[in-house]
Amino acid sequence: MAAKKAAPPIAKAIKPKIRHFLDLSDFDSSTLRKMIDNAHAMKAAGRRVPVAMRPEGIEDKVLLMVFEKPSTRTRISFDLAMRQLGGQSLAPLNASDLQLGRGETVADTARVLSRYGDVIMLRANSHEKLLDLAANSRVPVINGLTDLSHPCQLMADILTFEENKGKIAGSTVAWVGDGNNVATSWIHAAVRFGFKLRLGVPPQLNPPAAVLEWARAEGGKVELTDDPDAAVRGADCVVTDTWVSMGQTDTSRRKQLLGPYSVDKGLLRLASKDAIFLHDLPAYRGHEVSAEVIDGPQSRVWDEAENRLHAQKAILAWCLGKD
Repeated sequence: MAAKKAAPPIAKAIKPKIRHFLDLSDFDSSTLRKMIDNAHAMKAAGRRVPVAMRPEGIEDKVLLMVFEKPSTRTRISFDLAMRQLGGQSLAPLNASDLQLGRGETVADTARVLSRYGDVIMLRANSHEKLLDLAANSRVPVINGLTDLSHPCQLMADILTFEENKGKIAGSTVAWVGDGNNVATSWIHAAVRFGFKLRLGVPPQLNPPAAVLEWARAEGGKVELTDDPDAAVRGADCVVTDTWVSMGQTDTSRRKQLLGPYSVDKGLLRLASKDAIFLHDLPAYRGHEVSAEVIDGPQSRVWDEAENRLHAQKAILAWCLGKD
């Protein structure tokens, strides 16, 4: 009697890789370039994204948003971005609204939320919480801001730069002030989008050494100086941020260290004649920037704020499978 043939193994379904948007450093340049190009196209299309540019089945998709930190631009722009794509958005949730605020783990929260919604945006106190959420989620997770980085802001900033100056590759951007989470994302962007970044930062507030080492290893053109004049001279774009971020308590020390790094008209004159000024807001006139700069003809901060909406439409579309 012939031996029975062994049954062929049952093929296991290959789970597609989840499209998280956690940091610009996670992506290749081509993918980010496509997202920016899509953001340009979505803005040009108006408030309702054309069907051809929407993810399949978007009308049944729901965005969940969780906030550990207060927000104006992130909260409103993500809500409207999902609606303009044709999807739905649940009312934003503060951490105190969830069991997360009473000690439930991030991992357990991720396992629950990702069974309800189709994409999760988290604005977190710590980057570790973001990574924990993504590691345990069944759906894409988007970094709405952490203490380490702010990649969605940078996508809006690149969009704003290119509306005014053309493709950012080969240009020079000056960052002046605190080497904070937004500065980290500017470093990531400089490498991935191929522009030169000069950081004028007091040594006590330098960006994380690991981020600078990553940029060097990736061949990025990132320069660090404690001289704001040297950082700004000849730049195509000058960027700054608030001196005291949410949750920081060393207010007096920071103001003392950063006083010489205020972007005023004199400093901006050192940049190229047609340089633009960016600030991710909220801004404090008379501190990190003078009123005559932020309210002046070279400022593009209001376009920049609007462009959070359009950049995030492109990010959401990519996370939900639209290339």
